[in-house]
Amino acid sequence: MLRTALRNVLAHKARLAMTVLSVCLGVAFVTGSLVFTDSSAAAYRGAASKDFADIAVSVLPKYLPPGAAGTTGTAGTAGTAGTPEAAGSPTGVLDDALVRRLAGVPGVAAVRPSADGSATLAASDGTPIRPGAAWANLASAYVPGPDGRDSRHPLVEGRAPRNGGELAVDRGTAAAGHYHVGDTVVLATDGPVMRMRLVGIVSTRDTRVTAGGTLAVFDKATAQRLFASPGHYTGIDLSAAPGTEQHALAARVAAVLPADRAEAVTGAAQAAQQTVLLDTLTRGHTKLPMVFAGVSLFIGSFLIVNTFTMLVTRRTREIALLRAIGASRRQVVRSVLLEAALIGLTASAIGFLLGLGIAAALPGLLSGDGNTLPDGPLVVGPGAVAAAVGVGVGVTVLAAWLPSRRAARIAPVEAMRSAEQSPSPSSSRALSRSRIRGAAGVVLLLLGVGLLVSLTGAKEASEENLREAMLGCGLLAAAMIVLAPLLSGPVIRLAGRAAGRSGVAGLLARENALRDPRRTAATASALMMSTALVSGLAVLGHSTGQALDRQAAAGLGADYVISTRDITTGIDPAAVQRVAGTSGVRSAHAVADAPLFAGGQVKRISGIDPAAVGTAVKLDFVGGSAKGLGPGRIALSESLARELGVRAGGRTDLRVGSGQGLAPYTVVGVYRDNPTAQDALGARSEVQRAGFLPGSVQRILVRTRDGAVSAATGQLLRTAVGGNPLLKVQDREAIVREAAGTVGNLLTLMYGLLAIGVTVGALGIVNTLAMSVSERTREIGVLRAIGMDRAGVRRMIRLESLMIAAFGTLLGLAGGLFSAWAVGALANGAVAQYAPAVPWGTVLLVCLVSLAVGALAAAVPARRAAALSPLQAVAEG
Repeated sequence: MLRTALRNVLAHKARLAMTVLSVCLGVAFVTGSLVFTDSSAAAYRGAASKDFADIAVSVLPKYLPPGAAGTTGTAGTAGTAGTPEAAGSPTGVLDDALVRRLAGVPGVAAVRPSADGSATLAASDGTPIRPGAAWANLASAYVPGPDGRDSRHPLVEGRAPRNGGELAVDRGTAAAGHYHVGDTVVLATDGPVMRMRLVGIVSTRDTRVTAGGTLAVFDKATAQRLFASPGHYTGIDLSAAPGTEQHALAARVAAVLPADRAEAVTGAAQAAQQTVLLDTLTRGHTKLPMVFAGVSLFIGSFLIVNTFTMLVTRRTREIALLRAIGASRRQVVRSVLLEAALIGLTASAIGFLLGLGIAAALPGLLSGDGNTLPDGPLVVGPGAVAAAVGVGVGVTVLAAWLPSRRAARIAPVEAMRSAEQSPSPSSSRALSRSRIRGAAGVVLLLLGVGLLVSLTGAKEASEENLREAMLGCGLLAAAMIVLAPLLSGPVIRLAGRAAGRSGVAGLLARENALRDPRRTAATASALMMSTALVSGLAVLGHSTGQALDRQAAAGLGADYVISTRDITTGIDPAAVQRVAGTSGVRSAHAVADAPLFAGGQVKRISGIDPAAVGTAVKLDFVGGSAKGLGPGRIALSESLARELGVRAGGRTDLRVGSGQGLAPYTVVGVYRDNPTAQDALGARSEVQRAGFLPGSVQRILVRTRDGAVSAATGQLLRTAVGGNPLLKVQDREAIVREAAGTVGNLLTLMYGLLAIGVTVGALGIVNTLAMSVSERTREIGVLRAIGMDRAGVRRMIRLESLMIAAFGTLLGLAGGLFSAWAVGALANGAVAQYAPAVPWGTVLLVCLVSLAVGALAAAVPARRAAALSPLQAVAEG
């Protein structure tokens, strides 16, 4: 049976090649994702170990309250923010006296103090180089050793900074900001705008920088002033003498430290923590390839089932002869599964090689968002190899199991049939199976539709509702697959009416498509599933985009919004006056933001002058108004009011910002959810006092004369706030574009899924039509003999392919659009003003692409059928 399986694989290698291709696509995405994950993790570990190679122990403060690392302050002002000592930071203990004591600890070879923090740099065009969290915008002090050099920041160009007006940056930051030695760099640390001269460019092994962050290096005195206090440090690094173990040295160091204010951490522990941090930040990079892998394998399984089913049907006489000479049912099953395993192994090998290419290409593709990945070789672990073999062989064998069972049921007497005769089950058995299939499909359909319809009343996208939505979509997909053979007849007859206008070729194409409903349905299933996925995602993405547009248009009356990148930073109220005096500005309204503790949850409250409501902020009140805003009197969004069970005129206990304990508040109004007003609206004076930075504001809503929006106006506003890179200056279009960032990711996913579905669907149609032409050799020869020309034969094959593609497309559109409508209720709970909207242009494009696939897939089989000689075809039959 082994030799038989090998012979069959070699005999049908051309037909099975398409099956191999469909499986290897999924294997390639799985392998590429796993190899990329292992390679990036190894690169991070290697870079982290290099970064901490010379650090045995670090002395760090035990806690750093807000402001200690220079990450909070008031933007748009001049001067410096409060030092950590003012906030009670323990960095005050890390001074030169402690450095000298640590140098005398047995086993310490060298001591290197550091003053590290965060600094956001602007590029030469004024935009932030790396807007984001503090981990990505690093700042440090240049601390020279006995040789006059800083081993952590070796210079590659220029010199080290010497005073508060100079700085150095790493090579990546210089390239990203288009800076050269001698240029003036605009930056901010805890809020104040600073302009310094770039005097040097350094290299670094810090993985936070090599993974896409920025690095600014100051002289020691300046770094201490910005991130600690004069004469103090944020950390002290120690290197060990030869033969000294890190944990033993850490214990000795801890003995000389004030236990309540500082601690000793080994370099190995810090390297591990840094690797975990960066691994967490980049973990999402592998999700998209794994989604593509799952879709490719799922859709490809239909092609495998269909291929083996047709091969078994084609080889009925051969299998019957094997049964007649003594082969058992079990041997027949094993023979078919062995063929599948051989195909799976071939697909795994090819897919594994393709996966290595995907893994090599992913770092470059993912570096566009600023997350540059560290360099390193590809790491091929045993897990990736096992996954490639397991996925390729497993999926192929599982998909071939049903055809193998069908092959085992072939009786030896079938060997007496002619090659053209195909065994057909009795009409009663076929009818019984059809009824069972129909009943099972209807049950699945009712369960799926019922579950999805029940979600239309949901008001929130909770985890439980999302699980139910996934289950409902899965049941609906299963129902479509089960019912497809039963639905193929009516749908293809309907489509065949149009094909009938093509004459005899159209009528024959319709009858050929109806000849084997299960084969037709299995062939169309790939396009059906991909069309359902793409159409559903298209509706959700389009509807979400329109909802975000409506939110910005309805909730924001201002033409520009100047805002901080973090709630922990602020804008000096004096900057509001400068903005208001800018040419072309009609009015400028300050908004203070603060956390709001309500009902055990953390929300956001905006403080604004009541006069600005209706002009800079447009609110749709369902009860009350904003006129009564004041101390102890707030307005709530409709969703928050519903959660708290309160209406306009009612009272509720809340805590605003840094206030002490809950306090009673009167609800003066309830408005429809609005992203500009956020969850609650209060008087600016009250919210401003309770924020992270009392006295500062977080946003400025700017109205221009005649609503004018231009690049020149935007630049004037940036100048008014000092060109601070901690601040964003956005018009309404930019705000909508930022809020719709996830929609862009959804569109990327949608087109990726469409490409996979189209590829696998095309392979399935080519495979089916090629085998169909082979099975109908004598039939085609007779048609040629009685007068059908080559063009008629080609037309017949193409129309059959178009009918199959149209069937899969129509069924997929119905399922995808219904699922999107039902799941849209959950999106309405997550995105205010969400309403289902069908992107008819995208839907039309999906239909055209699917039909084009059907036409192109028929090209080779149609050419082969038309090339058959009538006499030779009849003789071979």
